[in-house]
Amino acid sequence: MNRMKTIVIGLLGPTLDTGKRESRWERWRPTVGLCQQAALNIDRFELLYQTRFKSLMKRVAEDIRLVSPDTAVVPHPVVFRDPWDFEEVFGVLHDFASGYAFDPEREAYLVHITTGSHVAQICLFLLTEARYFPARLVQTGPGKSVKGKTAAGTHSIIDLDLSRYDQLAGRFQQERDDDLSFLKSGIETRNPAFNQLIEKIERVALHSVEPILLTGPTGAGKSRLARRVFELKKARHQLKGDFVEVNCATLRGDAAMSALFGHKKGAFTGALQDRPGLLRAADSGMLFLDEIGELGMDEQSMLLRAIEEKTFLPMGSDREARSDFQLICGTNHELDHDVFQGRFREDLLARINLWTFRMPGLRERTEDIAPNLDYELDRFARKTGRRVTFNNEARRMFLEFAATPRAVWQANFRDLIGAVTRMATLAPRGRITVNEVREEIARLQGGWQHMGESADRRRTILASFFNADQLSVIDPFDRAQLEAVLRVCRHSRNLSDAGRRLFAVSRQAKKKPNDADRLRKYLARFGLKWADIAAL
Repeated sequence: MNRMKTIVIGLLGPTLDTGKRESRWERWRPTVGLCQQAALNIDRFELLYQTRFKSLMKRVAEDIRLVSPDTAVVPHPVVFRDPWDFEEVFGVLHDFASGYAFDPEREAYLVHITTGSHVAQICLFLLTEARYFPARLVQTGPGKSVKGKTAAGTHSIIDLDLSRYDQLAGRFQQERDDDLSFLKSGIETRNPAFNQLIEKIERVALHSVEPILLTGPTGAGKSRLARRVFELKKARHQLKGDFVEVNCATLRGDAAMSALFGHKKGAFTGALQDRPGLLRAADSGMLFLDEIGELGMDEQSMLLRAIEEKTFLPMGSDREARSDFQLICGTNHELDHDVFQGRFREDLLARINLWTFRMPGLRERTEDIAPNLDYELDRFARKTGRRVTFNNEARRMFLEFAATPRAVWQANFRDLIGAVTRMATLAPRGRITVNEVREEIARLQGGWQHMGESADRRRTILASFFNADQLSVIDPFDRAQLEAVLRVCRHSRNLSDAGRRLFAVSRQAKKKPNDADRLRKYLARFGLKWADIAAL
């Protein structure tokens, strides 16, 4: 069987490889010294050299022939106008690697990274790590200097296949495990689907700057996870700025524009001074827009431009502002449905849903209730300075209930946090007993039943137009009013007839009443049209 040939690819060192006189054999020269290694038989040396050092290249090639007659030196002229220009050097070396006829079935390659400028050495490393050079790295050093003897120096070979290095591989795995634990707040979650979800989010968080969209029911932990993603990226020096969080459901009208994009003094009534806005506050950091489905269409349009161009126009200003932020969005809406209903921009959804992750509710993760229970008890202790525990029977009772269909967990982790807080606060002598658990179970079920009954009373008409997630973000006052309006509409001949019934009193004070237009605008607030009602 034929031995694989050993091929070295390296740069001529204009400083380290120099020497004309006989004394040059007493000093270490990396390129020549590599060919003097007793344990390394080099069949061919692909020697890259800058054209202005052609005479030095010839001398080094001759010296290699003297010390290693079996090594063929193949010179390759390269041109670096500026050997410290990273882009230029990388491009030249990349072109060489792309055009070289590698034959890894018959030849083993070594890339020498001791000579050349530091920029060139880094570029050779990166190209080898990326497998443009299908090679291992070889590094040389002067070793011990012995006067009058050949200064061959030493060499070491570095294989960039980290899977061969158990200790390094173990270290990277431990760091990844630590990152995953951090994203889960240190909670040893047991749900396989959730753990896989967190693994994907970890990879995306550390390797992408594109927007992330977190979906799922209210209370599933979107806000907490967004902050953890920010803290992880900041710990890895990927972000320098702050974490800025805003619930879009709290933003309306001019206040929304001003809060997000800022304003100039005098832009509207009450704008008494300049305001930078939340997008500016998130510059070099992360912006978390919770309930993004609640943003108005104008705000959506400006946000899209801010995401794509990193610029936006504050209210009342004729000069653009700039902010380079990373974005995480949260929603419990079905944004596809909102796009269909005309309440959400299709182009904005396309921009923010490159990475979409659905956060499961607590009922989908019942095996994670126990570790989250312990976490909340620890959090209660840190907050109050009072350590509270369950007795065995009480803990077993609570966990059994928590995993049954009787436990609705309508507000998800918010329900669990509230339950732990109440039981821990009422626990006698820092011990939660069966009595506290029984009381809490009754309280939870009573609350869920009341909310269910309220929903049932509205379901007959509201459920015809909205799903549960959509209803959950409409204030109870607005739900009650909307239900009354829809009931009148259902029993009216047309839009004008419904408008006359609904505005029978206030219309008397108007010179030009337009009941139909008023009703049309009211319905549009909720994404409804008269045709939607008439069709039922």
